[in-house]
Amino acid sequence: MRLAFAAPAALAAALLAAPAFAQPWAVDKSHATVSFSVDHLGFSLTRGIFREFDAVIDFDPENMEAASVSFTIDAGSIDTFWEARDNHVKGADFLDVETYPEIRFVSKAVRLTGDDTAEVTGDVTIKDVTREETFTATLRRIGPSPFNPELTIAGFVVEGELDRTEYGVSYGAPAIGTVIPIRLDLEISPAK
Repeated sequence: MRLAFAAPAALAAALLAAPAFAQPWAVDKSHATVSFSVDHLGFSLTRGIFREFDAVIDFDPENMEAASVSFTIDAGSIDTFWEARDNHVKGADFLDVETYPEIRFVSKAVRLTGDDTAEVTGDVTIKDVTREETFTATLRRIGPSPFNPELTIAGFVVEGELDRTEYGVSYGAPAIGTVIPIRLDLEISPAK
């Protein structure tokens, strides 16, 4: 919503008076992906996904800055499309999934940066190390499903980077890339 023509005092009053009505929305896991890539010795990129994840999302399309998200990834669900490598990454050299089975993100703030973009800042926890990180969220589309007009769908791409060494995952660094690009593709709808 744009209030570009409001006087500064009126704008401030409107923002302070606007209630946050974020409601629970659910992820359509059949149309969601958590993916990443890792530089391998400067010769190639190894790509991977996490197959198991869950999210608790409160979202108000009219007040996106009131949104909040708690995202949990099953670290053992990593899939780099090569079983021996997956087993190594699950082990103590990397994620140590037996000791640290989850990767978590809990949002702290959402700040609009454009008509369809926002910065989402929150705490990422990997191997019991928690650090504040900021990701860019882009709204691809929001509207009724063409197959069910009673169902509203919002589609997002969330992107950012994590330095794995800051979370105690330093095996092979720097030959094996340390800054890991992360991408989440999500479809969400009001929870039933």
